[in-house]
Amino acid sequence: MIEPYLYTAPSGLLIVALILVPLALGVSYAFQDVQILNPFSGGFIGLDHFRTIFGDRIFYEALINTVWWTATSVILQFLFGLLLALLLDKPFYGRGFVQALIFLPWAVPSLLMGLNWAWLFNPVIGPLPHWMSALGLMSEPRNILSDPAIAMWGPIVANVWGGIPFFAITLLAALQSIPRDLYEAAAIDGASPIQRFRSITVPFLAPTIIITVLLRTIWIANFADLIVVMTNGGPADHTQILSSYIFTIAFKQLDFGYASAVAVVLVLLLFIYASLIMILRKNLLKGH
Repeated sequence: MIEPYLYTAPSGLLIVALILVPLALGVSYAFQDVQILNPFSGGFIGLDHFRTIFGDRIFYEALINTVWWTATSVILQFLFGLLLALLLDKPFYGRGFVQALIFLPWAVPSLLMGLNWAWLFNPVIGPLPHWMSALGLMSEPRNILSDPAIAMWGPIVANVWGGIPFFAITLLAALQSIPRDLYEAAAIDGASPIQRFRSITVPFLAPTIIITVLLRTIWIANFADLIVVMTNGGPADHTQILSSYIFTIAFKQLDFGYASAVAVVLVLLLFIYASLIMILRKNLLKGH
């Protein structure tokens, strides 16, 4: 009776050691005054950090930026990824090579991706500001990362470029699992391509879409790498998101207690979002 548990014990211990223990420790920090450079910190302070959050202007600005950053990135990644998946689902010469090329951005490290796009947006060494100026999108070549009104679009563009392959590959796999007989039967019955897409493709893709959007939303909301590398939350916190704000508080201000409190709030918000998505998925599957 105990033998199956012995087989799973190593993986269980790893989960406890690498996930549950750090999680419990991080949550406990949210209720303590943990400042690395303050030798008198470390005591239990209850809900003081959470009271501070309610009056923290940067937190609310970062929360709004997080919603904008996450929603825009996920929507654009999904739309471009779905378009690519539909194109790659059609047989053509060299399709395997094209699929490999599309997957390449996903393999680029986030640090390198952020540096490359920051250079591309730099008018001194990058071409993008000059192209945008030539197209009439700018009055003169300038770095959009230094403009508070549009600075967030720099990391968003980089994030979309790097995240399209995730949706393209997963949706392509789901598309290829749809029986072709359904399309042939619908075509014989006189259904147009749009009608076939709505009545066959979308229902079959719906479960995959919900799960991929859920996972990608959680990843992007926690993805501070591009923000930190490209703008460092600036100018004047206009590109600060909650995950980059947590990074700034913890590793620049060295206030692990307050950073943990902000992280707990972010986790709770993502948990609520994930719960709503799973309820939507359950109702969708029940309806079918």
